[in-house]
Amino acid sequence: MTLLFVVNPISGGVDKEPFLKEAKAICTNYGIDFQIFKTSGSEDDVKLKAILKDYNPDRVVSVGGDGTTLFTSIGLLNTDIPMGIVPLGSANGMAVELEVAQKPIEAFKDILMSNIIGDLDVLCVNDTHYCIHIGDVGINAAIVNGYEKDENRGMATYAKYFIEALSNVEPFKMKIECNTSMHELQGVMLGICNARKYGTGVPLNLDGNPMDGVFELVILEKINANILISAGLSSFDETFLDSQNQTVLSTSEAKISFNEPRLLQLDGEVIGEFESIHVKVLKGAVKLISTKRNGYL
Repeated sequence: MTLLFVVNPISGGVDKEPFLKEAKAICTNYGIDFQIFKTSGSEDDVKLKAILKDYNPDRVVSVGGDGTTLFTSIGLLNTDIPMGIVPLGSANGMAVELEVAQKPIEAFKDILMSNIIGDLDVLCVNDTHYCIHIGDVGINAAIVNGYEKDENRGMATYAKYFIEALSNVEPFKMKIECNTSMHELQGVMLGICNARKYGTGVPLNLDGNPMDGVFELVILEKINANILISAGLSSFDETFLDSQNQTVLSTSEAKISFNEPRLLQLDGEVIGEFESIHVKVLKGAVKLISTKRNGYL
């Protein structure tokens, strides 16, 4: 077996070296050949493509948070090389969705031992951007935008931008074309969901399944701020959605337009402002190393 570790050294402010030291020792003990690719922020996509082509590993280990998982998935598009996830980021939402072991070394052992390979969907947005977890337009995109620009991190900083966004929230209109129908709707947030919950634990899409060949558009007409605040911004259950007026559209492709440019975030990264968004699912685009814990299989 040959392994390629794709490591984001700075994701979540978590030191990856203790995990890598232990993982290297396991590989050495069992005669597993490996290479380590660390992202630097400079042409990482080009460099990853090159090493995948030259080294052609049997398996890829994504070490980081949701952003690292997305980056690795994009690199593996149009290949048959399976990927496993080691959760070591600030938000490990996709790892939680897929029931990945939360102890990094246990997740790594699962990647080595499992013969269960599933098909993970990827969402393609405007032909040039990708999403495997959750994206949105509206209130949460504004929160993420403020959080990204702040040099401080943690829940206190998130709460600051959460409260600021709530105070400025205004519904906006959108037109959604999908499943041969046109929907004219209004809301404070449009969720683009390949999964069910944000990394913070906030549920958004009870119908989500990142391995079923479709995605959901969730339009929230309002946000119940009292429930969010009383929940402490960290612990939520699915009753949260009971108090929200929402519309859910399940589809494999959609065209969305707004009356003015709106801020879009995908998997925790602000992409920019768009008047129109085209989303389509790339069914089973990434081979995922998983276990029987994964309820989507």
